[in-house]
Amino acid sequence: MSVIVVGAGPTGLMLAGDLAAAGVPVTVLEKRSMESNLTRAFGVHARTLEILDMRGCAEALVPQGYPVGKFRSHMGRGDLSLSFRHPESRFPFVLIVPQARTEALLLRRAEELGAKIEVGTEVTGLRQDADGVTLEVNGAPGPTADFVVACDGAHSRVRALLNVGFTGRNYKTKLLLADIRTSAQMQEAINGLMGRDGAILFPAFGDGWYRAVIWDRAQQDVPMDAPLGIDEVLESVRRVSGKDIDIAEMRWSTRFLTERRQADRYRVGRVFLAGDAAHVNSPMGSLGMNTGIQDAANLAWKLTAAHRGWAPEWLLDSYHTERHPVGQTALRISDLLLKSAVAPPAVQLIRPYVARMVLATPPITRFLRRTVAGMNISYPPPPGLPRSSATGSRVDDCELIVDGRRVRLYELIKPDRFLLVDHSEDGASAAAVADWSDRITAVVNRGQQPSRRYTAMLLRPDGYLAWSHRSPSPDQVRAAVAHWCGATRNSRQASSV
Repeated sequence: MSVIVVGAGPTGLMLAGDLAAAGVPVTVLEKRSMESNLTRAFGVHARTLEILDMRGCAEALVPQGYPVGKFRSHMGRGDLSLSFRHPESRFPFVLIVPQARTEALLLRRAEELGAKIEVGTEVTGLRQDADGVTLEVNGAPGPTADFVVACDGAHSRVRALLNVGFTGRNYKTKLLLADIRTSAQMQEAINGLMGRDGAILFPAFGDGWYRAVIWDRAQQDVPMDAPLGIDEVLESVRRVSGKDIDIAEMRWSTRFLTERRQADRYRVGRVFLAGDAAHVNSPMGSLGMNTGIQDAANLAWKLTAAHRGWAPEWLLDSYHTERHPVGQTALRISDLLLKSAVAPPAVQLIRPYVARMVLATPPITRFLRRTVAGMNISYPPPPGLPRSSATGSRVDDCELIVDGRRVRLYELIKPDRFLLVDHSEDGASAAAVADWSDRITAVVNRGQQPSRRYTAMLLRPDGYLAWSHRSPSPDQVRAAVAHWCGATRNSRQASSV
């Protein structure tokens, strides 16, 4: 089996790296012919860092960015803040890092693991049947693969060729994006300034440089293709903020007309959509790239299971079932944040009071920080699988003792294998899955249990709980594993006797 990934952005490179790590032949087709200098995405949230941590990548990325622990907004006569100090994560912050650095890390990983990257190759046609997908590239007959994944952005050519609807709308709001260097003293936070004439978001890169995301009421009639120079950015920053902020240098800028759109389907036959090809939203909340990377983590292990011949029939369809609602949530959050920032004058009058009331309520602030960070994502169990209250949810990292050594749970999770953690005295659950050793790593933990409610936990390759039980019999363990991982060769032979 082979896979073609269309698009070498963060989503496509994450997917290609996971597939290559699992031994799946994968080729990435990228229409760009040189490295990207795009830096639109600037924040990597805790859950994305956890997913990178499971792949041994977070340790390399974190030092390249600037960890920020809160969002702080000047609104009305006072400041408001929302903490991102997640006590349940090893990454209690938002990592402010230019997209290009995240992309470079994922590119290096994909290439080192054996993924083929072909640049200057634009998909211009697509045909699929029961046996595979054939692409047309640069107007000529191109390669064939068993599956194709479109990660080719908001204006996805593959999505258009599939005639998949991209439901939603363009916002009328025009934003200015710029990377600026300033000597202005700001708190170590994602700083927001909201006034009558607009709003500015100032995430800090930690080296004197800031990303400026600007909504300026006075700039709404300027054509999108008009050059955006440093003087215009400085004028907008000072007018909206009401402060005498200096800009010593600007290294990148663009005008941005944001959208809120989502693909109606994430799968059409042998073709899947991921990242901006599947969903696109405003930069508020920094959710786009994070959602795309997590799309890739969800899909990669399912394609790997199909490659290895043990994927249940429903497994590939579950990509749409699981990720489409996550994309909807990201769109709603970014939409709410954008509308709050660019509120009309009547709403501006009550905005500070509503925000203070919301942020003074601990259950609401916990929900907000976890939702924005991607830690509230939970997937429904597949049909026919007995569930617990935690099935489908994120599992906290923790320290285990396995074979006499201390190891973190996330270090044991691999993107191509399930993980069964057995906390029982006799290790019966781990022994029960011996026939699935080609697709499951089973360990017996002699340290503290991640959850006192369960003695057996089956974790998916993307770090979500597939199944758990307080005190299962070996037959119950085997039934749950077979539901997710299919029948083993031994069990198929036994059933045919």
